Amino acid sequence: MSGAVVHRLAIAGASGRMGQMLIEAVRHSGDCELGGALDVAASPSIGTDASAFSGHASGVLIQSDIRTGLQDAGVLIDFTRPEGTMAHLAVCREMGVKLVIGTTGFSDAQKAEIAAASKDIAIVMAPNMSVGVNVTLKLLEMAAKALNSGYDIEIIETHHRHKIDAPSGTALKMGEVVAQALGRDLKGHAVFSREGITGARDPSAIGFSAIRGGDIVGDHTVMFAGIGERIEITHKSSTREGYADGSLRAARFLAGHKTGLFDMFDVLNLR
Repeated sequence: MSGAVVHRLAIAGASGRMGQMLIEAVRHSGDCELGGALDVAASPSIGTDASAFSGHASGVLIQSDIRTGLQDAGVLIDFTRPEGTMAHLAVCREMGVKLVIGTTGFSDAQKAEIAAASKDIAIVMAPNMSVGVNVTLKLLEMAAKALNSGYDIEIIETHHRHKIDAPSGTALKMGEVVAQALGRDLKGHAVFSREGITGARDPSAIGFSAIRGGDIVGDHTVMFAGIGERIEITHKSSTREGYADGSLRAARFLAGHKTGLFDMFDVLNLR
């Protein structure tokens, strides 16, 4: 890689399923190197080699101290939980480390804090880093603009039994994209539950359904139900590799930016 740009990346949640997938993606990337690995202090993996699970030695030990874990990295990739990401954000802002955020479930106040931090460091934040999902979002934008009347919109998402938030961040993003294309505010039109005598459907509503079970990585369908026809746009994930590959693309994108808040539409030039 003589003369080539090498991206030094730290991985949060390094001993988790997504963390390990990211570490493997870095190892096989050709232009990225593992510069740090983080996990919670209670993890039994603290102090072990971050690539030990794969039978390879990276020379990078998993750390619980955030500053130590970030000292040799230019970008942190974070797929953890909101409280963990916010702790990482504060240290990244202090140290000038850029951030790729795939965590979901943030409050409005936490989102505002992330936006404020982007004035000091460059951040890519997206509820789903998959290239395929983000192309799907673009298709949904196009469909919503064309099907802007006479079609009822429902979003159905399915995930594994261990997922702790619902609807998924990806489903909410799909709702936001559709609502924006229709000139609506999702908060005022989203319907997250139906029970009992609900009355006739509000034609401006955007409905959500969440299913949890088994080991399903992630399925999302947006239905445009009209009279005499319906259009369904679906994305299905069978592994997390797409999330990892998209995350590395986001990290490479950040090499060209010092500050700012971006999403995968920016990374993939889908604007």
